[in-house]
Amino acid sequence: MKNLKPLKMLPNRVWRIYLGGVLLDELRGEEGKDGYFPEDWLASVVTANNPERDDAPEREGLSRVETEDGILYLKDMIDADPKGFLGEEHIKDFGENFGVLTKFLDSAERLPIQVHPDKKAARELFNSDYGKTESWYILNGRKIDGEDPYILLGFKEDVTKESLKELFDKQDIAGMASLMHKIPVKTGDVFIIEGGTPHAIGSGCFLLEVQEPTDYTISLEKCNTLGEKLPDFLCHMGLGFDKMFDCFNYIKYSEEELLSKFKLQPTTLEKSDDAVVTELISYNRTTCFALRQYEVSGAYDRKSSGKPSAFVITKGSGTVAGIPVKCGECLFVPAMAEDFSIEGELTVLECLPPVK
Repeated sequence: MKNLKPLKMLPNRVWRIYLGGVLLDELRGEEGKDGYFPEDWLASVVTANNPERDDAPEREGLSRVETEDGILYLKDMIDADPKGFLGEEHIKDFGENFGVLTKFLDSAERLPIQVHPDKKAARELFNSDYGKTESWYILNGRKIDGEDPYILLGFKEDVTKESLKELFDKQDIAGMASLMHKIPVKTGDVFIIEGGTPHAIGSGCFLLEVQEPTDYTISLEKCNTLGEKLPDFLCHMGLGFDKMFDCFNYIKYSEEELLSKFKLQPTTLEKSDDAVVTELISYNRTTCFALRQYEVSGAYDRKSSGKPSAFVITKGSGTVAGIPVKCGECLFVPAMAEDFSIEGELTVLECLPPVK
């Protein structure tokens, strides 16, 4: 089997129901403005669950690669050579699926109060092997209407399915938000949000999201911030307005319990004059994915792991496996890639797929 080289992804902005995106533009050295494309899906093999739109690109959400044969979808390249791209062990455990989705996300307004199914609910309700446990690594932030970046996470009150549905039926958004912890966030914070945990990314957050590879989002808000009615599907994902409440875990947390469970503490793995390697999310915390950071000033030799991964450049510029890269770009690293060097003055985040 021949060794494969990392592949640089093309930009892959995805439509969402909330405004944002200017910090993502600025990360890439571009002028921009907030709009309804506040996310970029990085090394994605997941199709977005979006309503039909006249301007929607074909196979929205799937990443593309510019090759000698033209522009190809990463998913199609993986399907054509799964062993080379994913590795035999990964295929044995997870099939011919990368198993992880990574995004840039920049919020100019609070996202809807929402929840994603855990693996059990995903199997029962969506016939899916993957739920949507996710994680947030805060890259930057901004004040919106004088308010610092924040998130809403977990119930701080006693909540039942019936009491939550009552607030939902009334569309008492303030009442639903008041049930949750409001947590200020800053650059470098890392959170994991297990499937079933209610949450909302607040305004002013620019983050890297690493998650299970689905787009199942149960929303408690029927309208966008302009008051425009959204399709019912974007609330219940086809489950209906009763069954959607089966996705929630109705667990009450104190703030101390919440932060102890969901806010992660990074660990330094390696340190030299040329590089610092930090584990931001470990497989000890979740088997769904892992996240590592390489801060390189010079050169770092990255040994082949036998796993596929996504490399995201969040600072500086240089080369990865001889490929010129700069801030805001992303590479897919096949399982069968040889050892390679990361060179320059740059910070790279490596997003790794699940383990058994």
